[in-house]
Amino acid sequence: MKLALLSVNVSQPKPLAQVDGQIVLSAIGKEPVATKDIRVLKETLEGDRVADRTVHGGADKAVYAYPADNWPWWRNEHGLTCRPGAFGENLTVEGADESGVRIGDQFSWGDALLEVSQPRQPCFKFQLHTGRPEAAALMTIHARCGWYFRVIHEGLAPVAGVLERTHASDGPSVREAFIAAMHRRASEEDRKRIAAHPALARSFRATLLRQA
Repeated sequence: MKLALLSVNVSQPKPLAQVDGQIVLSAIGKEPVATKDIRVLKETLEGDRVADRTVHGGADKAVYAYPADNWPWWRNEHGLTCRPGAFGENLTVEGADESGVRIGDQFSWGDALLEVSQPRQPCFKFQLHTGRPEAAALMTIHARCGWYFRVIHEGLAPVAGVLERTHASDGPSVREAFIAAMHRRASEEDRKRIAAHPALARSFRATLLRQA
């Protein structure tokens, strides 16, 4: 499998909105980088930072990818404007969606090696970013969530080209893992089975086991 890399996007935390009199800081408003290469670090990309490390960032959420394969659905069904970085992603990719990518899949990207660690769980900042109160619910109901990579090997990577899968995992698809954690219809058996996969992020495993 090869994923076309449409854009690499980064941001620093900045005011997103004011809620209950408090300024909400976020780095969800990411923009494409202008350089030819970017350094992939253990917990982030060069030039990128998260605002709230209690729920974002860390080794298991180092790089967030979102498939442009979902854009037609968002545009045609819900009138959402789609562009690189629109979902707060670091990597805008094309070639497979959440059903085709599995927990534990590994992809080479330049000198770096990435491993799929967990689905993205939407929060209220996604709603503020899109200006659509229903955005997080739509992402949750339809499991069009994208996925996080952990960084196995750091290195310099091109901002254009492809991510090539070098290891095909026997793990659950990103969509299966998301549904198990976020949908009530998921069975206890499925939650326990998915939680047992060794490549799954520890915090996501804990979420599954709390519900099992």
